[in-house]
Amino acid sequence: MNKLLLISGCFILFACGCEKIFTPEPENLKTVEQMYTDPAYAQGFLVNAYRSIPTYYDDCDYATDDAVTNQKSNAYLKLASGAWTATNNPTNLWQSAYGAIQYLNLFLQNSPKVHWADDTAADQLFTIRMRGEAFGLRALFMYYLLRNHAGFGGDGTLLGVPIITEFQTVNSDFNVPRATFAECLKQVYKDLDSADVDLPFDYEDVSSAALIPERFSKITQTPEVYNRVMGHYSRQLYNGLIAKSIRTRMALLAASPAFQSPNNPGTWADAANAAATVIDYKGGVSALPAKGATYYTNTTEIGNLSEGINPPEIIWRENLSTNNSDEESNNYPPSLFGKGYMNPTQNLVDAFPMNNGYPITNSASGYDPKYPYKNRDPRLALYIIYNGSSEGVNASTIYTGSASGTDDGINIKETSTRTGYYMKKRLNMSVNCNPASVTGQTHYKPRIRYTEIYLDYAEAANEAWGPTGTGSHSYSAYDIIKAIRGRAGLNSGGSDPYLESCMESKEKMRDLIHNERRLELCFEGFRFWDLRRWKSNLNTIATGLDVNGDVIKNIDVESRNFTDYMYYGPIPYSEILKYPNLQQNKGWK
Repeated sequence: MNKLLLISGCFILFACGCEKIFTPEPENLKTVEQMYTDPAYAQGFLVNAYRSIPTYYDDCDYATDDAVTNQKSNAYLKLASGAWTATNNPTNLWQSAYGAIQYLNLFLQNSPKVHWADDTAADQLFTIRMRGEAFGLRALFMYYLLRNHAGFGGDGTLLGVPIITEFQTVNSDFNVPRATFAECLKQVYKDLDSADVDLPFDYEDVSSAALIPERFSKITQTPEVYNRVMGHYSRQLYNGLIAKSIRTRMALLAASPAFQSPNNPGTWADAANAAATVIDYKGGVSALPAKGATYYTNTTEIGNLSEGINPPEIIWRENLSTNNSDEESNNYPPSLFGKGYMNPTQNLVDAFPMNNGYPITNSASGYDPKYPYKNRDPRLALYIIYNGSSEGVNASTIYTGSASGTDDGINIKETSTRTGYYMKKRLNMSVNCNPASVTGQTHYKPRIRYTEIYLDYAEAANEAWGPTGTGSHSYSAYDIIKAIRGRAGLNSGGSDPYLESCMESKEKMRDLIHNERRLELCFEGFRFWDLRRWKSNLNTIATGLDVNGDVIKNIDVESRNFTDYMYYGPIPYSEILKYPNLQQNKGWK
């Protein structure tokens, strides 16, 4: 936690249409009181919090059984090999999250005094909306702090993190103990409740007073005033739907095996009910976005985005990046002028079933190890470049075998694959990375996808009510997974016999749901945390496949070196040294 917040007068306004240019104060410093008459300056405190939101593609997959990297100095590679400590922790969000919370607390403390607009109704609406954003963002950062740093103390108590809801000054007591996980959960939900009250589900213009949500219609009956504050100009700011999605993430984490404790009130039903609110808003099971599995490469769809509109798959995203080739440059194979950073494992490839829906280990699958990529789940070819794939602007054939005679072969050069595979997901194959003629495409990074929330419901509903139980809803875990596998092309003709067999027990359905989550969310930063909250095996050896003509050889690529206490991340050692009331998670030094 920061002892002093230095307040700068130069804030870049969030993308909501304002282009005001400031004249800086002497020495570029402003006082808190100047917030009250300078709304752009006041909004800057929210902007700083938005900037601190952790990136979606953090590449922590490198430390799982899904991927390795050819970047020998990568922090997650070192983490997975035994170098994870309380002083060397690439998952540490402590300082950045609490820094953002400081800005949010300062904003919440002072925002009612800010003069946002001359129009009285607009001024009131701006105050309400931005406070809702601040409460929602504070809940978001608390969720990340709990995901990354909650755990059991030496006495067996499930601990969260210090709860800080007031702006801290140089005179504040920073030696604050960790609250229990249950207390943190309560605080997150309290902030999300506040966000729910203050925010519309979505930022859309209304054409008549009758369409203004009731809680805001008491303030204005004028569509133009409502639209100015709550309309399309505010898209991509935190809204009510985002708050419901963060509640789902928080509830799922709280219900997971790693966080089971007598003092944790979280249940699977809580998580299922939270996810159902989002799914119902979308339109139910049938509204699962048809092209959601390829959200990253739907070129026409992405190219037509404007005015902050989301694709059907996206609940929240970062801003568009035009003519961009960063992901491709980092992850294309060498022959396509890429660095080949993300190398999927054979472990992950083996998790993709056959196109009849059966796992490759099932005798009914028809899998032939001599032809490992034949008749596989269509998502395999969408997400992973394997030996013989045709990729890039010229549909070049990629040969990954160690004897292939190309730079794409296993361990041929520093940018070559280590596993026999390259990542294809997140990439747009119409991007050309040839230095002689680089051509980018429009990209965006998600923050929350609908598919994630559908999978959250499936997992939680199965645990709460079994494969076909629905609770108070009209759909089950089975219904969700059937829709997801159907979208993937696994139930040709409407038949998915393997899914039907998994209806027999919660355990079989659990394994299937976990696997579907692994496939649908691969390379998006979920696997690292899913394995921990499930308390699954962290030390599976990452393997590859060396394919040279008819000679196919499985290879061990990278061992993992985790111990059981690493299901939970550490409190930063620097914080433990400074504040003796902070208790470290069990096992960490």
